[in-house]
Amino acid sequence: MTDSPVTPFTQQLQGVRVLDLSRVLAGPHCTALLADLGADVIKFEVPVHGDDSRHLGPFREGESVYFGLINRGKRSVEIDFKSESDRARFYELVADADVVVENFRPGVTQRLGIDFDTLKQYNPRLIYASISGFGQDGPFSRRPAYDIVAQALSGLMSVTGFPETGPTRSGEAIGDLCAGVYAAWAISSALFARERHAPGAQYIDVAMFDVLFSLQMTGLSNLFATGVAPGLVGNRHPVSTPFDTYRAADGLVVIAVASNRLFQRLCECMGNAGLASDPRFVDDDQRTRNEPALRGEIEGWTASYKVEQLCDALLDAGVPASPVWNLAQAAASEQAQVRQLQIYPEGSGLPLVPQPVFFNGQKPHATTLAPRLGADNQAFGLADPIKRKQEIKHEL
Repeated sequence: MTDSPVTPFTQQLQGVRVLDLSRVLAGPHCTALLADLGADVIKFEVPVHGDDSRHLGPFREGESVYFGLINRGKRSVEIDFKSESDRARFYELVADADVVVENFRPGVTQRLGIDFDTLKQYNPRLIYASISGFGQDGPFSRRPAYDIVAQALSGLMSVTGFPETGPTRSGEAIGDLCAGVYAAWAISSALFARERHAPGAQYIDVAMFDVLFSLQMTGLSNLFATGVAPGLVGNRHPVSTPFDTYRAADGLVVIAVASNRLFQRLCECMGNAGLASDPRFVDDDQRTRNEPALRGEIEGWTASYKVEQLCDALLDAGVPASPVWNLAQAAASEQAQVRQLQIYPEGSGLPLVPQPVFFNGQKPHATTLAPRLGADNQAFGLADPIKRKQEIKHEL
């Protein structure tokens, strides 16, 4: 077995082979995290066309930057699961693998002969993870699901946005991404269990809908406490106040207060210490009930100062505060550099964004770029890319 190319100081998943049948985002994000930790990830792609995300912009020098970010550190082979010879070769690879990851719509793997029940016959210790929109059962299981659909049905969109905007999706495809993270967590847990007390094959079922629902702790606590579904509050926290963006002279400043002690500090910073004893603002519940009046008091102060001035004063007083950065500002920050949020593989002018966790002070990450389509065909006993193209042209 060949180890994937990762930095030598951490090899948490060294020796683990992952067969990645997934495409676009949720599955590839999962397997990229595993590759960062040293797993040997072999990406199986449709011949000639490859993963659909290879064709999603933006592009640099003819290559998808999007595809490159989420397929770092992997190897690529082309395979046609409708071909008996390709499928037979895949079964041979399954026998020597540890993990299979797929995100087909439920039912597709059975039709192709690559489902869990089939593959565990070739490897009784196999860990098989399926990632889908709604899981493998339930009335929605066969529905197509993009991230926005999962956000809409999970309730997340109903609490995201302002009353004047209506429900909005998150600015990122967090349903896909969080499902990928949970799948990687589940796979790692299954690998641990296999070594300790569960030697048999294990099946993992991850649904974007389930993941997004389970992440809404604040909204769910309100729902369970009152029986009323929470609604849109914009940037404001639904329980703690003041906890929002506030108008400054040159933009917006975030102020996050979640205790009476911090509110006292904020009032002192505003030069209005007596505000903390105002009956309307004496505790979190009253401050939330009287949020419009409190906003007026706060913005009467913040509007006279620039964001940087406000942050300096508030942070000096121990009150959590920040500007609202765009992504370029976050990426260029010293904090991002110190935390190694971007790495530059040798020979690449573009960065990769590895998994974000440090182990013993070190951050494991893949050091190679995403593979070109079919780059590893011959290494795994499959037709080389040129021959694949010739075969398909001949068929046409």
